[in-house]
Amino acid sequence: MDGKIIVVTSGKGGVGKTTATASIGAALALEGKKVAVVDMDIGLRNLDVVMGLENRIVFNIVDAVKGRCKLKQAAIKDRRIDNLFLIPASQSDNKNVLDPEEMVRFSSMLRRHFDYVFMDCPAGIERGFENSVAAADEALVICTPEVAAVRDADRVIGLLYARSITPKLVVNRIVPALVERGDMLSHVDMVDVLSVELIGLVEMDDQVVVSTNTGVPLVMQKTSKAGAAFRRIAMRLNGQVDLPIQVPEASGGLFKKFRSKFGLKK
Repeated sequence: MDGKIIVVTSGKGGVGKTTATASIGAALALEGKKVAVVDMDIGLRNLDVVMGLENRIVFNIVDAVKGRCKLKQAAIKDRRIDNLFLIPASQSDNKNVLDPEEMVRFSSMLRRHFDYVFMDCPAGIERGFENSVAAADEALVICTPEVAAVRDADRVIGLLYARSITPKLVVNRIVPALVERGDMLSHVDMVDVLSVELIGLVEMDDQVVVSTNTGVPLVMQKTSKAGAAFRRIAMRLNGQVDLPIQVPEASGGLFKKFRSKFGLKK
């Protein structure tokens, strides 16, 4: 059976697409799936740094697509997880070096070698986006609880539906206390506006910075709330659709439930 290609996108930059790509890919690989994460941000690659593999790059996605190397030469095996591979972006080419038709052909090869392929899509909706979605089966739309991010996500979701690609929403960098005070959009508001299936909620977590700087996958850090959330997202993608989505709560959230239930005052 051919593997599944999932594009990780948003429209807006800086919402955590690369962290999500690395984390969900790592989580599925830890479950025994053979996974490739592909950096599609030609000229501005970052996925290699997040995964701690920047010093092992010889070939890149452009080399592989253009036939200058074999797929196995471009796919870098992760240092810690046996089934996880990175195909890095080119740092020296321009964004128009690849086209959607080439990516469709290359993706057919990827399907034969991997159970899951995650395309880390660059910001915007131009050539990088077109290349990333060219052969995608599904999409993860990463969105932070900000009006600008929601507006851009809405635009991208429309483009995905126009290409018959099913999008699923990941709300990233939630600060429960701000949501509770009404100073941050809630996931309920976001789903209502975007009208798309919610697949995960990820709380703001300082461990993301630690993971990025050390190259240790976030999902391998047992104390990371974000890592746990990405593991649950991976499980849902892998068929555990009945797994409940955990809603991040501010400190004292459980006590507040009891207080409300028993009529206690503040």
